[in-house]
Amino acid sequence: MEIFGGNEAASLNRQPLIVLGVTHPQSCLLLSGRVRGLLQAGFRVRLVSSPGRMLDRFAAVEGIETDAVTMRRGISPLLDLIALLRLWWLLARLRPDLTEFSTPKAGLLGNLAALLAGVPARIYFLRGLKLETSSGLRRRILLAAERLASWSAHHVLCNSPSLQAKAVAMHLAPTKKFRRVGDGSSNGVDTRRFAPGPCTLREKVKIAPDAPVIGFVGRLTRDKGIPELIEAFESVLRSHPRARLLLVGWFDTSEDALDPEMRRAIENHPAIVCTGFVPDAAPWYRAMDMMVLPTLREGFPNAVLEAAASGLPVITTLATGARDAVIPEVTGLLVPPGYPEAICEAILQLIGDEPRRRTMGTAARRWAIDRFSEERVMSLTVALYREIMSADAGIVPSEAALAEIE
Repeated sequence: MEIFGGNEAASLNRQPLIVLGVTHPQSCLLLSGRVRGLLQAGFRVRLVSSPGRMLDRFAAVEGIETDAVTMRRGISPLLDLIALLRLWWLLARLRPDLTEFSTPKAGLLGNLAALLAGVPARIYFLRGLKLETSSGLRRRILLAAERLASWSAHHVLCNSPSLQAKAVAMHLAPTKKFRRVGDGSSNGVDTRRFAPGPCTLREKVKIAPDAPVIGFVGRLTRDKGIPELIEAFESVLRSHPRARLLLVGWFDTSEDALDPEMRRAIENHPAIVCTGFVPDAAPWYRAMDMMVLPTLREGFPNAVLEAAASGLPVITTLATGARDAVIPEVTGLLVPPGYPEAICEAILQLIGDEPRRRTMGTAARRWAIDRFSEERVMSLTVALYREIMSADAGIVPSEAALAEIE
């Protein structure tokens, strides 16, 4: 995509440097498509995260440089100050053209450090609001942190329409600061890798070929709605005893971790298959008849796009972000968050109607290709970032280029 013409392009002969930052190396899983898209567009990309094997592996696979800066997920004033100073020193040394920090702690510390280092284009990528499932003093602290992170950035890039509306309603920043790329999502979805195809995994995990399989992909935590999903599944088994629940994900140890009793119940349940962390979820979607994400909060759920591209109907909730990932009654079903009865009813509707599942799955894949392909989302992201950097350099992109940014 041509953003600049003639003299404007010549002024950007030096490859601009973009520094991406997340709190935990686990969040690198969110960035692969984003990094590839930015590299292919001619940017230099560097990633900052807390240290860990996932960060090292990500650097090796994607071929980028990384910097390890320890950042605690929880509130830790002294360690947070140390992390802020390390981030400031790093950014002052690297002198990036643009920074994009996301996830709560990195969003706060990274944007403050970028402000102190004088980074000319600072983006806070809002992937969700943890405060939505918090209360009392903790909620007030998280709200203050979100406002400070947003104040420190030039732009707040929201992951979905409903997340943007929620952030505006909470007065996280002046309305003019908020931006969104297309219909939402951070990377889009690779519709070639996530696609319908033959199932090769049911036999491996001892699921009968004709058993109804309800799938889930993601972190196994309270905020993802796992307790409600387990309760709903127990009700489903009363009328469909051959049904199986396929949990593709890991027991996260974050603040919304499941209690030990529930974890044991999941691991010992004869009708639940729990894979643990898998490096590639694509084949597992082909083992499912539907995907359920009973989340309490989201930015824009990647797993829903992956399921849709794989030709699956999706049941998710009306929670912020999740509601934008399904066309109700067309690509899937929406239920109120926190209600196992509603999840059970939606599952039973789809289990009992195979033609409806097929129709929804076909519509879901078509929608994912049209609106959320990795190529489309990253093309719009690149256009936006070039617009932001050119504005900082005093360059005005062409009207044709700006027309591509939604």
